[in-house]
Amino acid sequence: MSRTVLITGASAGIGAALARTYAAQGWNLILTARREGPLQALADELAAAHPVSATVICEDLSDPAAPERLVAAIAARSVSVDGLVNNAGFSRVTGFLATDLTAHRAMIQVMLTAPIELSRLLLPGMVERGFGRVLNVASLAGQMPATGGDTLYGPIKSFLIKASQGLHLETRGTGVHVTVLNPGYTLTEFHDVNGSRDQVSKAYPAWMWMDAGRVARIGYQACEANRPSVTPGVMNNVMAGLARFLPDSMALNMVANHARRLDRI
Repeated sequence: MSRTVLITGASAGIGAALARTYAAQGWNLILTARREGPLQALADELAAAHPVSATVICEDLSDPAAPERLVAAIAARSVSVDGLVNNAGFSRVTGFLATDLTAHRAMIQVMLTAPIELSRLLLPGMVERGFGRVLNVASLAGQMPATGGDTLYGPIKSFLIKASQGLHLETRGTGVHVTVLNPGYTLTEFHDVNGSRDQVSKAYPAWMWMDAGRVARIGYQACEANRPSVTPGVMNNVMAGLARFLPDSMALNMVANHARRLDRI
């Protein structure tokens, strides 16, 4: 039986890598993001490489009406969504006070509210059919104390981690798997978009970076195995462990040094 997965933020980076991973496993795709050109190019690539369909529905998830509009557009195509990948990202590294309230609202809407709303809209159908997959893309930052300069990013990802764990418990035994993926530094366009490429490249050695394709495969496999959470990379797990077990003051100083290396505080 063919399955269909909806992937948000699919136009580049980890989202595009996840689309390639799901297509290679025979999933039909619904790809959404703001930019139609990159989405359509990816859809054409995947449909040509694999015996799957790839549908593009452009949406801006910073619009509060977007999740319901997106689900309605899918329903109008008489397609059942068997998998949901919440990957859409947003970042501001100019500091809390130097970022206007509109950008803060958009960040919360894209990275926190939209994943919760899409999950609530699509999970009932998955549970009813006895099959479903939800993969939420959080971050290593969600397992660390919040850093200055991108003050909301880590806390939002922490929320997504905790919410994913709760959904994992709620859906046990239903045939639905819920997993949260926590990448560390990953080679994508993300740092180009938020203007931090030069800083992060200088701050951390090449061996700390992971390939987006590898991260995507790890996330996919963890979701299929119904693991509640997965953090790719040995060093990323070491860092998460240090943050968990160090005294709060030491952990906060650790991430403060991180922010200083990136010229954010």
